[in-house]
Amino acid sequence: MRRVLILGGTAWLGRELAARFLDEGDEVTCLARGTAGPPPAGAVFAAADRADPAAYRAVASEDWDEVVEISWDVQHVSGALAALADRAAHWTLVSSCSVYASNTEPGADEAAALVDVGAGADTTDYATAKVMCEQESRRVLADRLLTVRAGLIAGPGDGSDRFGYWVSRCALAGDGAVLAPTLAGRFIQVIDVRDLAAWTVDAGRAGTTGSINAVGDETSFGGMLVQARSVAGHTGAVVEAPSDWLLEQAVTYWAGPRSLPLWLPEDFSGFNRRSNAAFKAAGGSLRDLRRTLEDTLDDERARGLTRDRRSGLTRREELALLASL
Repeated sequence: MRRVLILGGTAWLGRELAARFLDEGDEVTCLARGTAGPPPAGAVFAAADRADPAAYRAVASEDWDEVVEISWDVQHVSGALAALADRAAHWTLVSSCSVYASNTEPGADEAAALVDVGAGADTTDYATAKVMCEQESRRVLADRLLTVRAGLIAGPGDGSDRFGYWVSRCALAGDGAVLAPTLAGRFIQVIDVRDLAAWTVDAGRAGTTGSINAVGDETSFGGMLVQARSVAGHTGAVVEAPSDWLLEQAVTYWAGPRSLPLWLPEDFSGFNRRSNAAFKAAGGSLRDLRRTLEDTLDDERARGLTRDRRSGLTRREELALLASL
């Protein structure tokens, strides 16, 4: 039995990680504020605000076989390293493929250049902050560090409302039309949260180190929509709109209110097409995209297809745009 400390463990990915460690028979402690709810049953909860200099007092005198860091707050990451690095046999930093400087090269791997973070770098920028977290973690931990550069995470429980938008909108629309960006030449690349958690736990147990892109297989946007429509029973039309027109109508890219989630500019041709060869070579496995869509739709139905979403168009906004188009 290993002793595992998760810096988080009460929200989506952290909770999946905690549950997986517990299933493997590990002793799990989750250090978090707890605003996302309690950790899974069986885990020890250490309530702490990581902005507090004394946040790690309850766990800093313990030895840990594994520490998992999820935050992208540079001060939180630096504080945890200062308090805990000497007591950790292995450390996993969950980073992001957003750390890469270029999004134009399909098939790019872990050797691709990272975002430049020179003096005065903006730590409120997600990509910049993640690079700085990686750099500081590597400086302190050296060969004890696994850096998991996750791609777009999908599956049940996703609070970002990005991937789930499409299958839930198809279900809501029924025999009505669904608005989409121009699909030709666009791709998506998602990893189910359960596959990411399972591999991260196994990689830590194996002592895996270095930087690895934990990303799904490349799938065409149109192919994903075909499967989403099938899962949702959608029989209406998919109406594609040009990017220029969508932008003129104040529809935004990728995520957030009044967006078409996962839609990206044409010059991001490599963003959703990164190599996952290292992930698979390190034992990573991926469930079929249809299974993720099915489970995501079950979760979306349980939460309500007409609920307020963090990402996407409301159905009223979508219908108005379709009428205008």
